[in-house]
Amino acid sequence: MPNTRVMVVDDSAAMRALFCDILDNAKGVDVCAVAKSAEEAREKMDEAKPDVLTLDVEMPGMSGMEFLEEIMATRPMPVIMLSSITQAGTGTAQRALELGAVHCFPKPLHTSREEFNATVEKLGEIVVKAHSGELGPGAGGDATPDSGGAYESDGSVVAIGCGTAGIDAAKRLLAAFPANCPPTVLVIDADAATLDSAVSAMRSSLACEIENVVDGMTLRPGTAYLAYDRSRHVIVEQGEAPVLRLVERDPVNGFRPSADLLLGSLARSGLPVVGGLLPGTGADGAKGLQILSSAKGRAFVQLPADYAPSERYEAVRALGLEVAELKQDALADWILDATAAKPAAA
Repeated sequence: MPNTRVMVVDDSAAMRALFCDILDNAKGVDVCAVAKSAEEAREKMDEAKPDVLTLDVEMPGMSGMEFLEEIMATRPMPVIMLSSITQAGTGTAQRALELGAVHCFPKPLHTSREEFNATVEKLGEIVVKAHSGELGPGAGGDATPDSGGAYESDGSVVAIGCGTAGIDAAKRLLAAFPANCPPTVLVIDADAATLDSAVSAMRSSLACEIENVVDGMTLRPGTAYLAYDRSRHVIVEQGEAPVLRLVERDPVNGFRPSADLLLGSLARSGLPVVGGLLPGTGADGAKGLQILSSAKGRAFVQLPADYAPSERYEAVRALGLEVAELKQDALADWILDATAAKPAAA
């Protein structure tokens, strides 16, 4: 049987080189072409004639998810999504599989020789199985993520504060959320252009929706609301349904919008709330978590990595708050468990 021809599509030159190296070392696989964008891949496909496509989720211009949808509509073929946000079981992985991908494979974050060798063997086998039809809907392959059971919300609102250093964690968190995730408000202290660039490619890849906060919005499940307009604060106003309000007030401890103000408004709302902080400079959100904890809300803080600013984590520790201290990879599971509807006692 001839080797499987695979095209690698990724906007990162380093990742293209890494995956070409991995696949060239895999048994029964030949890399027939590479492309840095959906547009370039489209131009090369007729000549390269790949049997299988590996596709990055986040790319400038047309995103990987949008290109996947186009491929399935115009020239269906086995597509393997390669990304740091498509681990099995995440909302992004589920979305990719719904669009027609046969497998979701996480990009290796570490490349020791042992990890590299393991990745070579595993990814090579997946590519060959994809070509042979052993993966995909109805094929008996392992492409379907383990959802761990259907998620049902208990009606909680999630509120999170973060800075520029927490944007990557926020992206991974949203990628792991199911389509019916709890309504989630993120107050982000970051430049608008930086944030727009970070989330633009994700809008088509998430199982949940993303919206920028607009005054008067009703909080609804399945949506993440981003607040980063530095001219106004965001609070939650309780009524027949919780409503987001934008208010004009001076900065709170140097921050606008302020996570302290958002968390405080939720603590007073009487709603079930989960609040937390991702990495960022300054102490914004620590006092808000203190107020929320006093009101019996559930709270968490992300443990900062070695390279990330630790001011918010240290501010929470300085207040002596008893909150869950979570690594980045544990955030989504903890939040979904904390907000999941619990079975009624017999």
